Amino acid sequence: MRTDSSVARGSVAVRRALETELEAAASRTGRPRVVDVGGGSGVWAVRFAAAGCLVTVVEPNHNALATLRRRAAEEGVADRITAIADDSDSLGAHVPAGSADLVLAHGLLEVVDDPARVIGALAEAVAPHGAVSVLVANRPAAVLHRALGGRLAEARQLLTAPDGVLPADGDTLLRRFDTAGLRALLGTGGLEPVLLRGDGVVADVLPSGNVPVREDELTEFELAAAAESPLRDIATRLHALARRAGS
Repeated sequence: MRTDSSVARGSVAVRRALETELEAAASRTGRPRVVDVGGGSGVWAVRFAAAGCLVTVVEPNHNALATLRRRAAEEGVADRITAIADDSDSLGAHVPAGSADLVLAHGLLEVVDDPARVIGALAEAVAPHGAVSVLVANRPAAVLHRALGGRLAEARQLLTAPDGVLPADGDTLLRRFDTAGLRALLGTGGLEPVLLRGDGVVADVLPSGNVPVREDELTEFELAAAAESPLRDIATRLHALARRAGS
């Protein structure tokens, strides 16, 4: 399983959405409980623990968990993070149903064997009024990036390739999504998106060095473009916040 990839990290827009969600959770519960499934070496876990959350990380990679524990100790938040070495399929064995204010699955659904089963586990773990955050690789972006790079044969194959992957992508990436496919997958777990945005509309494809770009201007553009279709639909990643139906 990949850990701490760009898909897992996300951008300023993703961070702001999660911070807003946790602020709302804090007003309800005082100290939000976060579960990060496939959380790697703690990119999000340490940040949230430093903000006062109680965080559980479920991650099968022991090396990643060792890095997580070191980071947590360095930041003085080890007492707020519980690290569990296990697969996402075993989430229910470690996290009580309906107990998490925020459940993260970033860069996870592309690599698990049964994404619908994982979505069901995420939905079971989230509390009423809580949210599930998923960040996934976007198939149309992969098609567009290859086409713009002159790899037109690959781009054409990706348009119809099963699960939006090619053999050249390697066996660590099992699938990519589009907005319709992500909505449908969330629905299998009884989850309804309250936010569905692009992540990395142009930031990942801007030519380096040729055209100077101010970081603040790029951030503001990404924030403005992330929710606008069709720009959202060609972003490198798709980010969704979803709640249980009726919550």
